[in-house]
Amino acid sequence: MTAANHDKTVKTTCPYCGVGCGVLATPQPDGSVSIKGDPDHPANFGRLCSKGSALGETLSLQDRLLYPEVDGKRSSWETALDRVAARFSDAVREHGPDSVAFYVSGQILTEDYYVANKLMKGFIGSANIDTNSRLCMASSVAGHRKAFGADTVPGTYEDLELADLVVLVGSNLAWCHPVLFQRLEAAKAANPAMRIVVIDPRQTATCAIADLHLALKPDTDVALFNGLLAFLAESYSTNDRYINNFTEGFEEAIQQAGPCEIGRIAEETGLQRQDIALFYKMVAQTEKTVTVYSQGVNQSVVGTDKVNAIINTHLATGRIGRPGMGPFSATGQPNAMGGREVGGLANMLAAHMALENPDHREIVQEFWQSPVIADRQGLKAVDLFEAVGQGKIKALWIMATSPVDSLPDADAVREALKTCPFVVVSDVTRSADTVPFADVLLPAAAWGEKDGTVTNSERRVSRQRQFIEFPGEVRPDWWQIVEVARRMGYEEAFAFENPAGIFREHAELSAYRNDGRRDFDIGAYKDLAGDAYQTLTPFQWPRAVGKPQAESRFFADGNYYTPDRKARFVATAFKAPRKTERAYPYVLNTGRVRDQWHTMTRTGKTSRLVAHIAEPFAEIHPDDAAELQVSAADLVEVKSPHGRVTVRALVTDRVSMGEVYVPMHWTDQFASCARIGAVVAPETDPFSGQPGSKFTPVAVSKRQMDWHGFAVLRERPSEIPGSYWAIGPVPGGYRLEFAGFGEPDTNELLQLLGCTDLDWLSVDDGSAGWSRHAGWKEDVLQSAIFLSRQPVEVARQWASELLTDDTMSKQERFQVLAGRPPADRPDAGALVCSCFQIGCNQISEAVKNGADSVQKVGAELKAGTNCGSCRSEIQSLLDDLMKEATDEPDLAQAG
Repeated sequence: MTAANHDKTVKTTCPYCGVGCGVLATPQPDGSVSIKGDPDHPANFGRLCSKGSALGETLSLQDRLLYPEVDGKRSSWETALDRVAARFSDAVREHGPDSVAFYVSGQILTEDYYVANKLMKGFIGSANIDTNSRLCMASSVAGHRKAFGADTVPGTYEDLELADLVVLVGSNLAWCHPVLFQRLEAAKAANPAMRIVVIDPRQTATCAIADLHLALKPDTDVALFNGLLAFLAESYSTNDRYINNFTEGFEEAIQQAGPCEIGRIAEETGLQRQDIALFYKMVAQTEKTVTVYSQGVNQSVVGTDKVNAIINTHLATGRIGRPGMGPFSATGQPNAMGGREVGGLANMLAAHMALENPDHREIVQEFWQSPVIADRQGLKAVDLFEAVGQGKIKALWIMATSPVDSLPDADAVREALKTCPFVVVSDVTRSADTVPFADVLLPAAAWGEKDGTVTNSERRVSRQRQFIEFPGEVRPDWWQIVEVARRMGYEEAFAFENPAGIFREHAELSAYRNDGRRDFDIGAYKDLAGDAYQTLTPFQWPRAVGKPQAESRFFADGNYYTPDRKARFVATAFKAPRKTERAYPYVLNTGRVRDQWHTMTRTGKTSRLVAHIAEPFAEIHPDDAAELQVSAADLVEVKSPHGRVTVRALVTDRVSMGEVYVPMHWTDQFASCARIGAVVAPETDPFSGQPGSKFTPVAVSKRQMDWHGFAVLRERPSEIPGSYWAIGPVPGGYRLEFAGFGEPDTNELLQLLGCTDLDWLSVDDGSAGWSRHAGWKEDVLQSAIFLSRQPVEVARQWASELLTDDTMSKQERFQVLAGRPPADRPDAGALVCSCFQIGCNQISEAVKNGADSVQKVGAELKAGTNCGSCRSEIQSLLDDLMKEATDEPDLAQAG
C-alpha cells in the first residue's frame, strides 16, 4: 500500500452503510492511515461507528487481486479487455442483447454505475443490469414510485432529531446505521419528551432506546399500519385539507384497510391489544412523527405493500415534507441511492426516469445519441441468476459483489455460475466466493484508491477521494467499463478520461428536458470544472440550474411526480404470512451484526471488529431450545429445502418462539458451512423483485459432534480439520473454532493445523475427554489448542490475546494450558466495546462498583466514549444486570 500524499489529510466518505459519513483519512509515513470522523460533514458531524473507526486497519494488500487474469493465468489488461469485449459482442450478435447481463453493486461509485448503465441500456440495448441493491431497497423504490410517482426520499436526517415521535420499523438502527442512531440518541437526551417506538419481531440493540417495542409476528406490518390508517380516520386525526388538495385514492385505501378492530389486529400481528392502542394513540396525537424503515420492511415478499401502508399513514395526516415528519427509508449500502439515480436497477432508466415511459426513453436516447434504448425491464437479481442457470445468459459481468453468498438459494446461484459460458468478475479480493467461476478476473480499485461520488439515504452527494495509489495493476471500475465499451465500437460515446467528466454528463442528463417535471436534478453541476470536482463539498439534491441551493424536503405542498401531480394512496390488502410446514416449523430471519459488513472482505481483516462476534450463530428461544435439546454453545443445523448451515446456538429470548435469527456475513472464507443465503427461499415481492430474506420456513436440529476444539494460531492453516470450523483474525494470528466426528487423532490435528517442529507442552484427561496443547518456537508462543468432547470452555478473549506476548516464563506457559487468565489478569469476557477492547465481565464489575449508567461505565472504563456504537449494548447489559439484581431473593428478609 502506497499513500498518494504522506501526512496530507483527505476528506472522503465511509464505504459502509447508507448513512454516508464523512471521513478524514491521513496517510502516515509508515504506510498506515489515520482515520477520523469529518466534523464538517452534515451526515455525521465527526461521529464514526466501530466499523468506520477501524477503516485504517482494513487497507492491507492481503488477499488483494492485483493483476488481470484470463482462464486462471496472469494476463495483460489489453488481452483481458479484448476478451471481455469480444465475448460480449459475440453473444449479442449471435443470441441478441438479452443474452448478456451485468450484476453490479451498491459498493461501486455513481460514476461507475453511470457508465455501466449507459453501456447496457443505451448501446447493447438490454436492461439486463441489476444490482445487489435489489436485495436491500427495491421495495422502497417500488413503494415510492407507486405513491409519489418517483423514487423520492422526502425528508432528511435532521427530521429524526426534530421529531417528537420516531417509529423505527424493521430497522435495527443501533447496529445497522450506528451514527444515525447516535444522532437520534443525542436528540432524545436533549428532548426528554421525544418518544421512540421500535417495531421488530426481535428485541434488537435498538430497543435499548425504545419507549415501546412492538414484537409483531414476521410479515404482519401491513395489518398493523392498515389498522393505524383506520384509527386515524375513525379518531378524526386525518388532515382533510392535505388529502383533498394533494392526494388521490384515500377512500379506496380506507375501504381496503377496513375498520380499526383492535382484537382482530392483535390476532393478526401477535401483539397485545393495549400496546397496539397505545401506539395508535401516540401517532394520532403527535404531529411531528417520523417513520424510519429499513430491511425488515423491504426484504419481504410483501415489502412494497409494507412501504405503501406506512406512506398511507403520512399522506392521511399530511405529515410529510415538513421538519420533523415523514416516511424515511434508511438504505443499506453506501451508494444504493447513487445507483438508483443512474438507473442501476433493471426496471429503471438514468436520472430517475422510468423505463416503461416512452417519453423518458426518448429523452435518454436523444441525450446519449445511442443507437438503441432498452424498451422493457430486464431481469431482476433472482430472475437473472435463474436465467443464468437455464442457459439464457451467455456472458455475465459481476462487479463488487458476491451473489453466491448474498442471493437467496445461493447454492443454486453457485451451480448456475458453473454452467455460464463466460463470466467476468471485477473485484478487489481473490478470496471472493465468485472468483473460482471467473473466466476473466479484473482487479478493481478499493476504498482509498477509488475516486468519485456516492449518495446517502438523505439524498446527499459526497465525494469518495483517492488517498492511496493503485497497487499492482489495479484499475477503477469506470475505467474497465469504458475500455470495454470502446472495444465494442462505442468509443465516441465513452470518451471519458476521468470521473469528473462522467459526473458532468450525469448532471447534465438529470437536467435535460426536465423543467421541474422530474425530482432528480443536479444540473447546477453540469459544467463543473475538474478542480471544482476535486473540491466538491457534500450537497443534497435537487440542485437545478438557477434555483436556490438550499437544503430541501419534498411534498409539504404536494407537487408530486404523478401525471396530475397528486400523491396516490395505495390500497394494501393484508396477506397473512405463509404457513410453516411440519417439516420446516421455524421461521428464519436474517440480518447484520454490529461490527461486520456484508461478506466481511473488508471488516473481516481487523481483529478488533471480529472480536465482537467471532463466529456465526443462530438465536433460538429458550423454549424452542429445550424442545430441541439444544444448550447454549451447541452446534445446530438450520436447513430449508434449498440449503443448510451449521452454526453456534445462542439461546435467548431476543427472538420469539418459533423464530430463528442467523446473520448474513459468514462466507466460505470464514466458516465451513454458514452461507445463510443458501437457506433463504428465492421468493420475491411481485412489484419490486426483492427477496423475502426475513421469512423462510426452516428446520432446526442439534448437530452432536464427537469432539470440539478452539485454537489460536500464528498462521492460517491451509486445511482445517473437522466437519465444522469458523476462523477469524486475532492480534498476531488467527482464532479457530472447530469440531468433528469420530475419535480425534491429536497428532494428525496438529499437523493439519500447521503446528510442526514446535516445543510442545501438553496436558490431558482421557477419562474426561479433554486435552490442551501449546507450542513455542524460540520461547514465542505459536499455537494453543484446546480439545474437548463438549464445546470448549476457555476464556476466549484472553486466549485471543496470547499471541501478542513475546516470551513466557515457565509459570506463564502452564497458565496457557489452564485456559484462563491468572488472577492478576482478569478475564474481560465477551467483547462489548471494540474501540477500547472492553468485555462484558469488566462492565459487570464496574456495575458492582456503582457504575449504574452508560455514562458512568464510560467514565470508569472508557467503553462507549469513542465511536459510541456499543452504548446500546452497554445499556442492554445494564438492564439485564439490574433485572438479575431485582430478581434475587432478599436473604435478610427470608431469614
